[in-house]
Amino acid sequence: MADQQEEEDLRMALRMSMQNSPPEPKRSKPRDTAILPATTTPEESRQLQRELMAAAAEKRMLAAAKSAPPSSSQSKNERSGDFEMKEAEKKAKEVNLGNELSDKEAHQLFAMVFGTGVSKDILAQWSNQGIRFSPDPETSMGLVQHEGGPCGVLATIQAFVLKHLLFFPDELGKVAANMPQNLNSRRSKSQYVASNNFSAFTEDTKARALVKSMSEMLFLCGNNKRAVIATLSVISHGIEGSEGSSKDVIIAQALEGLSIESASDLQKVLRVDRYTSPTSAFKRLEAMIPIFQSRMGALLFLISALLSRGLDCVQADRDDPSQPLVTAPFGHASQGISTSVEVGFLTLLESLNFCKVGQNLKCPRWPIWVVGSESHYTVLFALDTAVQDENELEERESQIRKAFDAQDQSGGGGFISVEAFHQVLRETSIRLPSEKLDSLCNSGFIVWSEFWQVILDLDKNLGGLKDSTGQMGRKIFDLYHFNGIAKSDLNGSQATAEGETPVQRPRLTKLRVSVPPRWTPEEFMADAAVAPGNAGSESSQKDAEVAKPEQPPQHAPLADCIRTRWPRAVCNWIGDPPSIV
Repeated sequence: MADQQEEEDLRMALRMSMQNSPPEPKRSKPRDTAILPATTTPEESRQLQRELMAAAAEKRMLAAAKSAPPSSSQSKNERSGDFEMKEAEKKAKEVNLGNELSDKEAHQLFAMVFGTGVSKDILAQWSNQGIRFSPDPETSMGLVQHEGGPCGVLATIQAFVLKHLLFFPDELGKVAANMPQNLNSRRSKSQYVASNNFSAFTEDTKARALVKSMSEMLFLCGNNKRAVIATLSVISHGIEGSEGSSKDVIIAQALEGLSIESASDLQKVLRVDRYTSPTSAFKRLEAMIPIFQSRMGALLFLISALLSRGLDCVQADRDDPSQPLVTAPFGHASQGISTSVEVGFLTLLESLNFCKVGQNLKCPRWPIWVVGSESHYTVLFALDTAVQDENELEERESQIRKAFDAQDQSGGGGFISVEAFHQVLRETSIRLPSEKLDSLCNSGFIVWSEFWQVILDLDKNLGGLKDSTGQMGRKIFDLYHFNGIAKSDLNGSQATAEGETPVQRPRLTKLRVSVPPRWTPEEFMADAAVAPGNAGSESSQKDAEVAKPEQPPQHAPLADCIRTRWPRAVCNWIGDPPSIV
């Protein structure tokens, strides 16, 4: 009876061990089976069985106790320790010091940007330029540049900032820290005219436009799959929890004496984080705005863009990867822009016949262009999206020019073979009279400018663009030009006891652009200045007066850049001429 009761107790212990209940068995330790005698009695066998069952039950209970959740009787010290550990982990994630670059990556990056033997002056330019808006009310929507160097970085950021400020102001008001980026946001094709009240943008609105722009640009560099954000270890952990101007003070103190003069210097202080989520990247950039506003801001964003693209991809993109990016001798690069872009590009070099900008860069989705000169980058923009619309003349010109360029094997020289010319005529449905065809083909090759003159004099029913009114192709619109370099501005001079003192600030110039309906401005002006004796009729004289620009055209290198986008354009402005240097 006692043996039966003991076996029942053991079975109960086994069941309780399966249910994670803490039984209180009373049993002896099982014996090692290796020392058992060769023969055992039935009583000894039952005893051995009971001990093995008890050992198995005890083993299960110990395993269950280790995996079971803490009971309500857990001590206060244990709970406090767990909470402190979780808080420490949380704070470590918030600080987000980032990852170091490998020695190879650091040397590749530094050599790519600065090359070897870079001067201290160049390094100083790139170590003393933050990404900050101008304090001047008239130019407060623009990023201010204090000295030469990072103009290419600032101008590109400026172009995207203007896109968001001018054409997506409502979305900026809705941006929250937890709102994901919409990289493909588009307004409808209908005309949209932005406000010219640039001083109305609040600091918060401008900061959000900057964050959205930086995030969009980095993801564009990373093929909309990734973004890399670079920061500095000496300041990342110092601004957590601080607010307002105190962040600027903390950052300035952390940067005291910091200089980056070699790849090893860069590796010591640079930290990077990689993001695949636009929301996470947006939050990180938003938290890092004080760092990008610091004197290292422009360099950090350049590094972020290069790493987002990938250093190997950047090298493959370049014509001459042996030259550094920021200290290379001046030159021009080839282009392979095969898709539409958000903001465009124009260059003075095209007007000098050194290169040719493609149509996708000349005609971006938004009327904003980075403008390149021999030594500087600035920004040109319009408030009215209609400046991008093509009229009848421009649409037909684009169609014919596209067919002509497809046959141009001269590398942009503007001439094609006779055989290629006949292909262009077939594709564009142009039927030239035999005498004009023979005249164009006489030399064995066809030049675009001569061909276009024939098209302008050819009747429409033959595929030409002859216009009896003389008004086809005429356009008048306004453009704005922003130069972020802080220069003396006589238009904004301040009165002092000694006289007027020019204000040091970025330059914003409004231009009135007129596109005459003739091939050259000279022809247009000659036709418009109709003598009274040769007026012909009152209506023709009135048409000539309407077509004539309001003022005589003014000239500046920027006007040459504008004419690469709108041939025949003439420009006027008030005050100092716009500067692209």
